[in-house]
Amino acid sequence: MPGFDSVETPNGDLTDCPYQSKDCSPARDLLHQLPSLMSSCYPITLKFIDVCYRIKIENKIKEGSSFRRIFNRGSTSSTDDQGSTAKIEERTILNGITGMVSPGEILAILGPSGSGKSTMLNVLAGRLHQGHGLTGTILANNNKPTKHISKRTGFVTQDDILYPHLTVRETLIFCSLLRLPRTLSTKEKTSIAEAVMAELGLTKCENTIIGNSFIRGISGGERKRVSIAHEMLINPSLLILDEPTSGLDSTAAYRLVSTLGSLVQRGKTIVTSMHQPSSRVYQMFDKVLVLSEGRCLYFGKGSEAMSYFESVGFSPSFPMNPADFLLDLANGVYHLDGVSEREKPNVKSSIVASYNTLLAPKVRAACMEATTLPRREALLTGSSSSSHSSEEHTRSHNNNVIGFATWLNQFSILLHRSLKERKHESLNTLRVFQVIAAALLSGIMWWHSDFREVQDRLGLFFFISVFWGVLPSVNAVFAFPQERAIFMKERASGMYTLSSYFMSRIIGDLPVELILPTVFLIIIYWMTGFKPEFIAFVQTLLVLLGYVLVSQGLGLALGAIIMDAKQASTIVTVTMLAFVLTGGYYVHKMPSCIAWIKYISSTYYNYRLLINVQYGDGKKISYLLGCFDRHGSSRDASCKFVEEDIVGQISPLVSIGAFLSMFVGYRLLAYLALRRLKA
Repeated sequence: MPGFDSVETPNGDLTDCPYQSKDCSPARDLLHQLPSLMSSCYPITLKFIDVCYRIKIENKIKEGSSFRRIFNRGSTSSTDDQGSTAKIEERTILNGITGMVSPGEILAILGPSGSGKSTMLNVLAGRLHQGHGLTGTILANNNKPTKHISKRTGFVTQDDILYPHLTVRETLIFCSLLRLPRTLSTKEKTSIAEAVMAELGLTKCENTIIGNSFIRGISGGERKRVSIAHEMLINPSLLILDEPTSGLDSTAAYRLVSTLGSLVQRGKTIVTSMHQPSSRVYQMFDKVLVLSEGRCLYFGKGSEAMSYFESVGFSPSFPMNPADFLLDLANGVYHLDGVSEREKPNVKSSIVASYNTLLAPKVRAACMEATTLPRREALLTGSSSSSHSSEEHTRSHNNNVIGFATWLNQFSILLHRSLKERKHESLNTLRVFQVIAAALLSGIMWWHSDFREVQDRLGLFFFISVFWGVLPSVNAVFAFPQERAIFMKERASGMYTLSSYFMSRIIGDLPVELILPTVFLIIIYWMTGFKPEFIAFVQTLLVLLGYVLVSQGLGLALGAIIMDAKQASTIVTVTMLAFVLTGGYYVHKMPSCIAWIKYISSTYYNYRLLINVQYGDGKKISYLLGCFDRHGSSRDASCKFVEEDIVGQISPLVSIGAFLSMFVGYRLLAYLALRRLKA
């Protein structure tokens, strides 16, 4: 097939297919040294018959609105208390799609934006299930897809969901350590990741970080190949890709599809969607499915598409890219003698009618056949025993996932990855500057403040409580919303358990999140003249670190519950504002309707613990009123000794108990919120 004899080498050049030469045999052989679960010969023939997908959309229209006339009379409606009418429409996303793709073939789904390409891929990948608006039949080797088939299916999303601060090598090695079976050693898993990098031409950029729109990293084509390598690590039999050439230039797109062409030579089945492929990319497609508004315009060999449309009365008036011509038809545009007939509304309906009359019966009949080729039938029969043993191995592997050894292995790998990724974010230059600047400014402001200047000291304690209450909580609120896409993708692939991910995320944050508060206190403690005793410094440090962990837990919980970074940051800001106002510094006698907030305020307990460390655990703070100036010099011989209840101290054990409850409670809420997420 055109294009299958060339592929991008690790140096980025196009040469004769290296997969047919001895030079690339070590990498290829290494991939085939996987255990039976991964490397057994198990080709997959995928069939989809009369696939339909419908969703219900609820629209609220105010009474008297002229837009009410756009709805059909038969649509369901209901009226709420505000006089708005809720109209429920049923929108058809896919309508009777039928086709099949066999091992060694590339099926390309073409169509304009909104034609149903991504939805069709989600159906084929098993991410949409029967009973939720989906009807029709999906068959893998003439049987309903099983978990064994899903484990042999790789799904590459349109967006490259990767950690930006990890290098290509680190990304694939961590994925290999998590996805490949326990029976392989760490060295073998690393070798497989290196082999996949060599096979997909990623060796030259293996030590370059992935990057994103804000961080410079590898190119778009290389990033897409890393996403493909993610799935290639498990040696999938069926590979599904959603818009793999999106954002790439023509040459990069051709090189990427050439790489896919080399994969089908090894008997893999590939289904991909394309928005606007070039002519030489189009020539590499074995089969083409053209969609328009969820309806099928054509299914068959890519090389026969133009002749088919010519037979039904549609042909270009000048030589052009077949893909461009098909997309014009899918958009209802047909050029005749250089004149656009865009205004004719019957172009698409005419094509759909021709397809349903001429081609659809043949496609459906072909899909209904029991088997395709005797050779493939023998392969499937011969591999049935290995498939059965593989399924047993899969079940035993899944059962072992809940074992402590496997959990601990997942935890250690995820912790290592978290530390590598998070150190760039938590210890970036701006954040370090922010903390050191705040410490220096407050140190200068309260420079060697007198121990007897109680009110000044209380202001310093409260400033520390506010600063280290807001900063960790606002930073932590972004953690889970930002990682949601990666988490959902990896969880759908069965890479790890939720508990191992959550614990690695929580523990991995400790080293990087506790460094800056420690630096802050070291600077401010001696500048402001706190108690010079070492024990007092350690106690103050422990109080501050505990408060940081509690504030961080609040941000994690709100982020996991809301799962929208912008909304969660707003909620956490309002929450911390309530905690600060009821913290006991600004107002001592609060209205009874909001006085209860102080008992759930971490700022309230931290403020009192800091006072306790410096002034003792008594409820009254004794100080001399009017006797000394701020330098300690006598100011008035008629001074008097005053004992005043300044803040209403509580037992430090109560504050410590509240901290422990919040530390555990916030993180438990975050864990339960993550459990409700569905892949």
